[in-house]
Amino acid sequence: MSNVTQGAVLGKDDPVLRTDGLKKSFGGLTATDDVSFEVERGTITGLIGPNGAGKSTLFNLVSGFYEPDEGSVSVNGTDVTDHEPHEIVGEGMVRTFQTPRKPEGMSVREAMLVGPQGQTGESILPLFTSSSTVRREERQSLERAEEMLERFEIADLATQSATDLSGGQMKLVELARAMMSDPDLLLLDEPVAGVNPVLAQKLAGFIEELHAEGQSFLIIEHDMSFIMRLADPIIVLNQGSVLVEGPPDAVRSDDRVVDAYLGGPA
Repeated sequence: MSNVTQGAVLGKDDPVLRTDGLKKSFGGLTATDDVSFEVERGTITGLIGPNGAGKSTLFNLVSGFYEPDEGSVSVNGTDVTDHEPHEIVGEGMVRTFQTPRKPEGMSVREAMLVGPQGQTGESILPLFTSSSTVRREERQSLERAEEMLERFEIADLATQSATDLSGGQMKLVELARAMMSDPDLLLLDEPVAGVNPVLAQKLAGFIEELHAEGQSFLIIEHDMSFIMRLADPIIVLNQGSVLVEGPPDAVRSDDRVVDAYLGGPA
């Protein structure tokens, strides 16, 4: 892709996420209007746009927290339009939140263990009929949790209460928790909002490492230097619709984007 495209680039080779004609209104306000786009597997796709452009609504639609008025969402080719959020996680897509949710009454290690999907021990009967399987899975989950805590340099927080963490620490914990599910696509909602520059650089480095290992991302972010460093392509939303899509340097200097979002020459 060498130029900025009006609207989204559709018909990609291997889309891990696809939306088709998503519409959502709240009262008389149209938040998303006929949004169709694709996230190619193996990319870091950025989603930017001015306040009120519909970014958060779109994230809530694709992750199952809102039901669309019209349109569809598919993950790995499976229609997940009417799925609950946990069902969408089971199809391979996990999201984080702009303001991380702090699990009440849990240590960081315990909060990490909430992430894995499809555990045998989630049902009562296997606790009696397949206790060895339950124990093995619990041991594997614990090992994976320790591995993720080490990877994101928060192993020292393992026994701390999740409610005692700073916002920046919770951003790292939430990223580590999301990776517990080994997602095909990770949706990050403003990962560096309210984060100091040192931690923002650290988060960018972790995302780049994961991407180098094949992890796909869709990232909403207002920090232009952060998203322009990481993402290619970048999708620009404006007034609830996809304005353009393209590589970061081209998007940054596109007159339509400057007018709608950046507010001046790039």
